[in-house]
Amino acid sequence: MSSAENTEKSETCGFRAEVLTIFPDMFPGYLAHSLAGKGLEAGLWALKTLDIRDFSRDKHRSVDDTPAGGGPGMVMRADILGDAIDHARADSPASRPIVYMSPRGKRFDQDMAEAWLEAGGVTVLCGRFEGVDERVLEARGVTEVSLGDFILSGGEPAAMAMLDAVVRLIPGVMGKTETLNEESFTSGLLEYPHYTRPTVWEGREIPEVLTSGHHGKIAEWRLAKAEETTRLRRPDLWSTYEQVQKKAASKGD
Repeated sequence: MSSAENTEKSETCGFRAEVLTIFPDMFPGYLAHSLAGKGLEAGLWALKTLDIRDFSRDKHRSVDDTPAGGGPGMVMRADILGDAIDHARADSPASRPIVYMSPRGKRFDQDMAEAWLEAGGVTVLCGRFEGVDERVLEARGVTEVSLGDFILSGGEPAAMAMLDAVVRLIPGVMGKTETLNEESFTSGLLEYPHYTRPTVWEGREIPEVLTSGHHGKIAEWRLAKAEETTRLRRPDLWSTYEQVQKKAASKGD
């Protein structure tokens, strides 16, 4: 999709993502493929990139400088980023979040993905080098968001992963709504195990209940396995799930 087509569709679609980066050619990346790519082509969502270097103040198109107080690396400048953010936000509703990909930020999760979709769009700032001048985050009300407790070379891969999580929630992108309803985190649990043919592989059989045709028992088995997997692998999620179940039970009494 050309940038002109993408910009035109971004005015009418339900979800618009705008990414500020010094590597605009990295996008849409893998988001141009599979179901997300089909949704992008169909205008179900739109992606616009803004090259931060376009707001540079010198012929070298530099966007960074040495850190105040000394130290290694370089820091992206507040004046340049401020201008880039202002340009990106000029035609966006104030209610749409603006986020910075940062290991210091709040951990991205399914609730945040749903919130971005409900907002109708998001502006994403992708940092590089040692980071960005703290003043621009404060002055522009930027929320720091983290993909996890690890370091990447820049914010672009994290931005793609987060946008992928949002895009698949857009009606029409994934197809059947049942697919989304049964996925991990939707119910507060990790997803149950999956199986398909052959019935027996290397001596391992598909659990008998899944081939019984008894839909009630299959649903019970899947819930039990989802609960077991969550309890063993993600105690944090399990604790939250138990609290929600207890509140629901108390309301029913």
